[in-house]
Amino acid sequence: MHQVAHPSTLSCWGDAEDESVLVCRHVRDISHDTKSFTFATKGDGHLFHFEPGQFVTLRLTVDGVERMRSYTVSSPPTRPYLLTITVKRQPGGVVSEWLHAHVREGSELVVHAPLGGFTTVRHPADKYLFLAAGSGITPMMSMARTLVDLGSTADVVLLNSVRTPADVIFRDELRAMDAIGTHLRVETLASTVPEGERWRGHRGRLDAQRLADLVPDLREREVFVCGPEPYMRMVREALLAVGHDPARRHEETFTFEELPRAEFGDGVADALVPYEPTDAHGQPLAGGADEPAAEEGATPTYVVQLTRSGRSIECGADETVLQAAFRAGLTPPSSCSEGVCGTCKATLLEGEVDMQHNGGIRPREVRMGKVLLCSSKPLGNLSIEA
Repeated sequence: MHQVAHPSTLSCWGDAEDESVLVCRHVRDISHDTKSFTFATKGDGHLFHFEPGQFVTLRLTVDGVERMRSYTVSSPPTRPYLLTITVKRQPGGVVSEWLHAHVREGSELVVHAPLGGFTTVRHPADKYLFLAAGSGITPMMSMARTLVDLGSTADVVLLNSVRTPADVIFRDELRAMDAIGTHLRVETLASTVPEGERWRGHRGRLDAQRLADLVPDLREREVFVCGPEPYMRMVREALLAVGHDPARRHEETFTFEELPRAEFGDGVADALVPYEPTDAHGQPLAGGADEPAAEEGATPTYVVQLTRSGRSIECGADETVLQAAFRAGLTPPSSCSEGVCGTCKATLLEGEVDMQHNGGIRPREVRMGKVLLCSSKPLGNLSIEA
């Protein structure tokens, strides 16, 4: 039996902590290949504080390898005692398959605090259009649940695209929200409906014409889109065709399970390795870590010292440190490669970078010298704790 503390005695998780240990309170099957995992803070000493549509990053060890994956929070911040992520099992997806097989009530996971700008909080509007395909429904559920809980009068249309009726995530809840909500309309489209199956939703894929038919006032709406890239591309083209303002279109495009991920030096990142500057092929650099001379008109190339792994690499001024690391045969922790998830965060010890990110790092972390390797281009020689 879990007792709930009075809010006045609790502090907010997600404001100051970079990561914490969370305890799984329960696991629920949402569809044939999707589960929701609900967590509380260890000791029940905090309320969860985040914006609807944001994500958290899990740090866990699978088969002896430390891995990090980011998942959208599907629960709303209006229910702050618990935090839920909803995970679709991806064939060959190491982390999603591990979560489905091993996490149960009482399991403890290390979770990084919420990040992300894909949220209605930062884009208030009188009318919204939520467009989701597959597991892209998860951030939409957090935002929709929040609006319903707050009694919002915003006019919301949610179009949910799935392969088959069996693939609908949150099927019963979406149906209930559509039935009771005066300001929320839910439309579900199934690409394929098995013969003989009763299906109340739409049949076929969403396309530009159907989008215009279902939402004739879409030019007036703030649009949030989440799904696989072909779906996103179709939506972009459809919205542009009707003159929708691109500044009012917000996208969540990355899929972490599909992106490469490994560790520095097969586990030697935490070892005490004598430092000796090396080139991209692991050979000692003549003259140490002095800045390489660039030919006239050529893009400058700089030396990046990676102090924890004991390596140095060359990085052009026109590429990110993460790209240079991959090119050198290294595989630092990373996920989205878009400056969103924060997985590749590291400490800049010396030098300066041009960092253009998408919300994956907090201002206070920047002040502390943190950088995102996937978003940082060198302005000179660098020393990075990585």
